[in-house]
Amino acid sequence: MARIHPTSVVEDGAQIGADVTIGPFCSIGQDVVLGDGVELKSHVAVAGHTTLGNEVVVFPFASVGHRPQDLKYRGEPSRLTIGARTVIREQTTLNPGTTGGGMLTSIGTDCLIMACAHIGHDCKVGNHVILVNNATLGGHVSVGDHAILGGVSAVHQWVRIGPHAMLGGLSGLENDLIPYGSALGDRARLGGLNLVGLKRRGFEREAIHRLRAAYRMLFSSEGTLKERVEDVAQMFADEPIVMEVVDFIRIGGDRALCVPRDGNEV
Repeated sequence: MARIHPTSVVEDGAQIGADVTIGPFCSIGQDVVLGDGVELKSHVAVAGHTTLGNEVVVFPFASVGHRPQDLKYRGEPSRLTIGARTVIREQTTLNPGTTGGGMLTSIGTDCLIMACAHIGHDCKVGNHVILVNNATLGGHVSVGDHAILGGVSAVHQWVRIGPHAMLGGLSGLENDLIPYGSALGDRARLGGLNLVGLKRRGFEREAIHRLRAAYRMLFSSEGTLKERVEDVAQMFADEPIVMEVVDFIRIGGDRALCVPRDGNEV
């Protein structure tokens, strides 16, 4: 049975799951779906075609699913989905998709979106992702599983961030960050691998050593990046985490690749 504070407004048509708690002064739109066990602390506004998975927790003054900050948006019924057990802290803004990005913004399971963070339209955020306070994702950004974005960091539109990557606080990322990479700076540059994260998540020592060797080859000064990628692909074909980086680079995207300060622009 849902527990809804009498000061909150739940519009007709909203779907409310079992054991949902809606605290004081919340607003729930007619097209919203709240999964089982969702908790809205207080003063939470959820609008649009927004779905919150089971046991999502939202803290006060979060704006979830309101119209995207895109001047081309004309009221299309785009969507925002948030996976199970994700925690959304105070004053975050999470926007739905647009026609230019597939009409969907998605956030995975078990994420932590800290206070005042922003996830723009058409972003695709994986599972177990952490956005620290005031981290900002422009439109169409993709973030892989287990990535961490430091406080007051800003990510340019269309940038890809690979799984297990780390973006330092106060960084501005305008290029793609490889899986397992670590970047930092006003215009962020690749500073190495996220070794702390790799160790914390139980990657084997030998796999980490091979990834470090592959990293040194990929970002050496010899030859072109394309040649180095093919060399690494041949040498480390049986190492899954290395091939994950290789595939990320091969696929490419709308932005250039984030490289070390003395590396070659791509």
